[in-house]
Amino acid sequence: MVPDNPIRSEREFQDILRRLELALDASQIGVWEHDLDRNVISWDAQMHRLYRTGRSSGPVATAVWSDAIHPDDRLRAEEEFDDAVVSRGQYNSEFRIIWPNGEIRYIRSRAHFYVSDEGRPSFIGAEWDVTADVLLNDEAARQRSVAEARALALEESNARIEYAAEHDYLTGLPNRRLFDSRLAELAEMPHVSTLAVLHLDLDQFKQINDSHGHTAGDAVLRAAALRIEAAIPETAMAARIGGDEFVIVLVNFGGMAALNRIAKDVQRRLKKKVRFGQELLQSGASIGISWSANRGEANLLAESDIALYQAKASGRDRIEFFSQQLKDDLMSKRRLAEELTLALESGDIVPFYQLQFDARTREIVGIEALARWKHPERGILAPGTFLKVADEYNLSAELDATILRRVLADRRSWERHGAKVPHIAVNISGQRLYDPLLVDDLVALKIAPNSIVFELIETIFLDDCDDELLQRVDRIKQMGIEIEIDDFGSGHASLIGLVRLRPTRLKIDRQLVDEIDTSEEQRRVVKSIVEIAKALDVGVIAEGVETEAHAAVLADLGCETLQGFALSHPASAAEVSGVFARLAAQASRGRL
Repeated sequence: MVPDNPIRSEREFQDILRRLELALDASQIGVWEHDLDRNVISWDAQMHRLYRTGRSSGPVATAVWSDAIHPDDRLRAEEEFDDAVVSRGQYNSEFRIIWPNGEIRYIRSRAHFYVSDEGRPSFIGAEWDVTADVLLNDEAARQRSVAEARALALEESNARIEYAAEHDYLTGLPNRRLFDSRLAELAEMPHVSTLAVLHLDLDQFKQINDSHGHTAGDAVLRAAALRIEAAIPETAMAARIGGDEFVIVLVNFGGMAALNRIAKDVQRRLKKKVRFGQELLQSGASIGISWSANRGEANLLAESDIALYQAKASGRDRIEFFSQQLKDDLMSKRRLAEELTLALESGDIVPFYQLQFDARTREIVGIEALARWKHPERGILAPGTFLKVADEYNLSAELDATILRRVLADRRSWERHGAKVPHIAVNISGQRLYDPLLVDDLVALKIAPNSIVFELIETIFLDDCDDELLQRVDRIKQMGIEIEIDDFGSGHASLIGLVRLRPTRLKIDRQLVDEIDTSEEQRRVVKSIVEIAKALDVGVIAEGVETEAHAAVLADLGCETLQGFALSHPASAAEVSGVFARLAAQASRGRL
């Protein structure tokens, strides 16, 4: 069939061809044809621009194409074209080319196999620059990779934060937070029939820290954690809840005998020495135990803490089980400590005074101040009622300071009324004596020389006095405050300790005075103490003098000063003021 209007058809064809050329030019797509028989490539102008050949049209050798491809992509691109030739199918490739100036561009190439009218096999295809897309995709991929890395790092960081929030940094054990959470979970689990908590406190840990430093203390804590974990069943959990305190929670453990066995094994392991450099450090553990078959119905941690408190108060290196009696006793002590704190604040802790007499002349040569509590409901309470509680609840130093201030005030009052007041002895606890601010506090009180004596109880362990303590005692002596050793003979002090401390006087323990008028053995012991004191140029006071027979024997043995109910009972400041007034009146009548 002949077209209706050949001229019009040709014109339309040319228009379509121009529009196609404009579209290709606008899209910057290059068109190529590869004659496989002649191995000749025909490029249009855009292809020459893509490859920066410097030409505008015409055939090119296949080497021009392959040489322009980046060396790392060349083999793959050629193999992909060869595969398309073999299959007589589609060619689809993407590769990098290098421009003459060294710039790298990304090219995408697409082609179809066809056979020309002359029967020659060829590929006709198109190529375009996709550098911007590739770089954008690469940047997007990089951003995704960065985002994923950040997300992973954040996840790991959160995991580390969560771990750190629930574990002890030093030992790696669970901390109090995780322990509480785990204990609460166990209390709700139906398969858990019994729960127990072992509460541990390392003995002598403070001494290790003070003597060898915190690094040594850390070594002991890490060793303790490893040993505790090695001693407990796999179903148990150990935690460090602060300082030198550890807790263990046991599940379905099999009764008190099993608890006791595990606790003793833990205690045995913790007694083993820990090597620190050239030193061997030894600790131990006090353990409080609480257990329940009612799971969530008991506050096991609080109860084990009460049992631990009792274990430490009983001499350490002990195992104690919680009981209701323990709880009641502790609550009673805590109430007493709270009341004592209020009493110290309100001025209800006051000194009573017991006079001390020359063993020969019976003249007043000294006074001992004894703490009394003017309790609003129970009346006047002696020290035996509250001193132990004061020590356990760290109130001893405040108690000592309160009594000293009241004694100084009473002394000034008596002296203003013309009394000739001898030295007054006040007790000083180890807690107060080790206070680094003690000397500054004493200086601020402006204590007159030879007016005050500090009584140190023998249980401060004179042999263990460190240099710092001895320096503090020497500084106190330089202020004109004398030092006495109270309760001497109860078995703690030694000659070495006496020589180092150099007290002014020893006070013989009342237990050695009880039967001194009937016991030859007690007389020999007291006589030995008197002779030792004289050899060291130290005075001797005997307390607990209950009878005149006591007084007579002690005077014969060489005791210089006597104190006890046979001579004087503890009295209030007002009563002592009356004694001084009577003495002054007697002296006045004697002068007349």
